[in-house]
Amino acid sequence: MPAKLSVNLNAIAMLRNRRDLPWPSVTGLGRIALAAGAHGLTVHPRPDQRHIRFTDLPEIRALIDDEFPNVEFNIEGYPTGDFLALVEASEPEQVTLVPDDPEQPTSDHGWDFVANRDMLKAIVVRLKKTGARISLFCDPDASQEQIAAASATGADRIELYTGPYGGSYDSPENAEIELAKLRATADLATAAGLGINAGHDLTVANLPALAGRIPQLAEVSIGHGLTADALEHGMAGTVRRFLKALGD
Repeated sequence: MPAKLSVNLNAIAMLRNRRDLPWPSVTGLGRIALAAGAHGLTVHPRPDQRHIRFTDLPEIRALIDDEFPNVEFNIEGYPTGDFLALVEASEPEQVTLVPDDPEQPTSDHGWDFVANRDMLKAIVVRLKKTGARISLFCDPDASQEQIAAASATGADRIELYTGPYGGSYDSPENAEIELAKLRATADLATAAGLGINAGHDLTVANLPALAGRIPQLAEVSIGHGLTADALEHGMAGTVRRFLKALGD
């Protein structure tokens, strides 16, 4: 079964926030994406609200509940008290925990699961009370020790950080090296009972090789590349292109 596609709305929100105007509509484009076959929507609400605003969350929750009850809402972020409260109020189907500093422009590394195991375990216990699936952002070359610690937190999945793979767009040799790392980490995680998500700098061009190398891939979350593609092909056409790249 092909991996599911969750459309990250952050880049759309960032464009909207350039003006004090309600367009482009985050929920409007989310609706188009879901109607075209996307399996979910992802947001990363940062403390400064530089893209997704806290007020967007209930609107996205309502969109899914009212019009697309079979898709998922995925909220990702660093687990501050404020973030956890947002998650509990929004009741997403999935929460992806990332080790971002609030000032980072984007997620660019996974957790040190060994060093943060106890902290993450307590947060996973808290968030599972909402009924959400919990995913943890993971480096593409995580060791067996790191994966064992990730599993010990009680999380359901890891999300493989695919930035180095996406950054190898102009070097097939480097892309192959990064794919091998991702596959090895995915296999370790699968053996530890963890599901596999992936995200960061994924495109129509590089998705087929990733999906082919990691057949157990459950979901990809894509924002920047998908939004850039939508400028050429429209949101509905872009979603169909990405679904095709995943083998759907």
